[in-house]
Amino acid sequence: MARYTGPKDKISRRFGVPIFGSNKTLEQKNYPPGIHGPKGSRRKQSEYSVALAEKQKLRLQYGLMERQFRRYFGIAQRKRGVTGEILLQLLETRLDNVVYRLGFANSRSASRQMVGHGHVRVNGRKSDISSHNMKVGDKVSVKDSPRSRGLASRGLELTQIAPIPSWLELDKEGLTGTVVRIPTRDEISPIVNEQLIVELYSR
Repeated sequence: MARYTGPKDKISRRFGVPIFGSNKTLEQKNYPPGIHGPKGSRRKQSEYSVALAEKQKLRLQYGLMERQFRRYFGIAQRKRGVTGEILLQLLETRLDNVVYRLGFANSRSASRQMVGHGHVRVNGRKSDISSHNMKVGDKVSVKDSPRSRGLASRGLELTQIAPIPSWLELDKEGLTGTVVRIPTRDEISPIVNEQLIVELYSR
């Protein structure tokens, strides 16, 4: 599956937020990349460019290509409720993101790889589709093999400081997790203004 494989530090610096998780480079160089360095200033942006940047940030955060992202927006638009919040919920309940939130991997790219290589089970069945949307009551478990359990245990060690979201339930010993409910917008704490994305696609 296609995914972004370019320089992550530059992307985070361009948008001024840690899109791919905590970023020491962004802390040290909190200015856009380029030859002008810290003296360079961010240009005044139009409403369209601001909305476009919000869309790009959210798309890159969850590791999606444009066509995939647009498909999620179309699904969110057809559902009843606030389109922006539904979009966030659809992205947050992807299998690769749930694996990441449970702490089995220390980044979304690592969790996607973990899912793609068959180390994860959903409701007892093998699932190597990262985009699989989890529902309330769905259970994620790590494959019962030394390699799979070793990967998940190492991930839990690396992410032990990060709290598990309240919409998920983790059993560390059993290396399983359950979706107890759909997360709210406040629990997702998006790095973007999703309403601008809705307005962008509604133009």
